[in-house]
Amino acid sequence: MYGRELCSMNGTMNAVVKTRRAPGADFLVSPIPSPGPRDVLVKVKATSICGTDVHIYTWDPWADSRIKKVPQILGHEFAGEVVDTGSEVKHIRVGDTISAETHIPCGECIQCLTGQMHICSNLNILGVDIDGCFAEYASIPEVVCWKNSPDIPFEYASVQEPLGNAVYATLVEDVAGKSIAVIGEGPTGLFAVGVARISGATEIFVLGRNRFRLEIARKMGADHIIFIDEVDAVDYVMEKTKGIGVDVVLEMAGAQQAIDQGLKIIRKGGRFSAFGIPPGNVRVDYANGIIFKGVTLYGINGREMFKTWFKVRNFLASKRLDISPVVTHKLPLSGFKEGFSALTEGDRNCGKVVLIP
Repeated sequence: MYGRELCSMNGTMNAVVKTRRAPGADFLVSPIPSPGPRDVLVKVKATSICGTDVHIYTWDPWADSRIKKVPQILGHEFAGEVVDTGSEVKHIRVGDTISAETHIPCGECIQCLTGQMHICSNLNILGVDIDGCFAEYASIPEVVCWKNSPDIPFEYASVQEPLGNAVYATLVEDVAGKSIAVIGEGPTGLFAVGVARISGATEIFVLGRNRFRLEIARKMGADHIIFIDEVDAVDYVMEKTKGIGVDVVLEMAGAQQAIDQGLKIIRKGGRFSAFGIPPGNVRVDYANGIIFKGVTLYGINGREMFKTWFKVRNFLASKRLDISPVVTHKLPLSGFKEGFSALTEGDRNCGKVVLIP
């Protein structure tokens, strides 16, 4: 097969590798992986940097406690072309263009057997538990392969995983005709603004403190952008909603302040999607913020396999959802350090960073 011929002629590739349990990563020549019986080998066409990658790159306490294998290739968001398949692969063919659900399920636990593979009890994560896709080639289990539409450019197909987070958080219940507050202006929050807008939300508030990203939120369809360091966000939202509050809160920041604001501005009987990951324990006014308000609370972990992926592909392929304002940086894979610097240093005036091998 073409992939095996390629591997035998040129057995190495460039990859971004976490080589030590400390900040940083290295651009190294690494062996091209050999796919197992149920894996496919993908030539990576585009790969994007996620917040999880930032945690690992900067080597914060979460990464130190979570990452077991070093050295390891980073990255889990990508799009590419299949160049080889394992002997037991059934549905993916050489030449297919794919991305991947990065939550790799066991297929045996109660979650997997009841249609909740995305929260498998024995989950492995690409680029966290096994080698990832910040490389010219990656080996991917067939069970998580997702065939891309040819109508989606590779750089946009590479961000379907985080876009899926936004779709799941936003559309876990219908939003048509409803008001929404998105708290947090990271890329997933910005994607959520666009998803809410094309799905019929009537008034969208975005709360954040990065002016550059708040302006992206405006381009994505926000009606109100609230710079929380200068404006009392709770007062602003309650005034605009005539004291009622919003129908839906998408908490995408994972900060104590964001959670407090969300529970104050949600209306009685509203819906709260909890996506942001706090750095530790948080305090919640459980009685007044949730029980007495009759709030419906959803914990959003990843994306539904593969229900969410169908929605994402249809949104992008139809061009009804334009995510181009969020994808602000396209760099060569060798420029990964510049990409991480844009996300971690200075004013962080960037949205989604895509790397091209």
